Amino acid sequence: MDEIPAHLLRFGLGLAGGAVLGLAGRWAKFCTLGAIEDAVYGADWTRLRCWALAAALATALTQAMALAGVVDLTRSIYLAPEIGWLGAVVGGLMFGFGMALVGTCSYGTLLRCGGGDLRALVVFLVIAVAAYATMRGLTGMGRVLLLERLRVDAALIGGPGFASAGSGLAAALTAGIAVAVLLLFALWKGELIARARLLGGGLAIGAAVAFGWWITGAAADDPFDPARVESYSFVAPLGEALVFLMTASGSRLDFMEGSVAGVLIGAFVAARVAGEFRWEAYDDAREMKRHLLGAVLMGTGGIAALGCTIGQGITGVSTLSYASFLAIAAIFTGARAGLYWLVERGVR
Repeated sequence: MDEIPAHLLRFGLGLAGGAVLGLAGRWAKFCTLGAIEDAVYGADWTRLRCWALAAALATALTQAMALAGVVDLTRSIYLAPEIGWLGAVVGGLMFGFGMALVGTCSYGTLLRCGGGDLRALVVFLVIAVAAYATMRGLTGMGRVLLLERLRVDAALIGGPGFASAGSGLAAALTAGIAVAVLLLFALWKGELIARARLLGGGLAIGAAVAFGWWITGAAADDPFDPARVESYSFVAPLGEALVFLMTASGSRLDFMEGSVAGVLIGAFVAARVAGEFRWEAYDDAREMKRHLLGAVLMGTGGIAALGCTIGQGITGVSTLSYASFLAIAAIFTGARAGLYWLVERGVR
């Protein structure tokens, strides 16, 4: 492995972990928007408990690696010296509302693509373009001017995350409390334990996120070619993957591209094995317009918020970053508002 360039090693291992995410997501029917719908309209919290279980396991494993000195989380975007609170709030609301318009998040879009959904392919492409434009293009100028100026120096509040301040013991205690709270919610009443697919899917997704941190922070970390420490997220990587497809000679394969390809491959295999692969397209122009608007909101908002329901909701939460908890709260709020707009407003 020492002879393999670090970026190719990150690509290969990222693809393997992404395949686990694709398999687990399709197998367990993991969907954050679906979980919110279940809770709001069916009083069924089981899928939200699955999400909490994934976050709990990812947090436990990630914080253990950080405390052991295996992974330096301060090299990630989530524990930056300044907290972009406005981007987390505004971007999270945009992403959540867009998620409701599309019917799933960016991770769910990849899962649907793997199952032959051509609508999801269109959403994937639009998210990728919108995300890249917000990172490095025209809308990126607006993001910097409107959202990036109002940032808080993390040192003023003791650091960028719950486990940032204090000794190793204090950080371990803080992480332990966070994991315990997430586990308590996940396992409350035993609803999740009774549903083996959701239980297994949550554990697999949480482990895959921790695996991503290990890949970029330890296994494929090259001190002579330093790269950002990161784990799975599905907004910016969609843009990076699309750019690589178009300009392969001018860029290189890395963790982001591997993660996207891995989820697509894993979802495809899971769909074929389950007999669920089928080609699907839009029913009418109205549905397509709603999906296009939702995809633009997800791509733009996801970059402003620094992640999606996986990127902030599980990967970011595993770092115990203040901004991640703020972003996921905004995403959930935006999704609830989007569901109201689509369902309840029309009924009333």
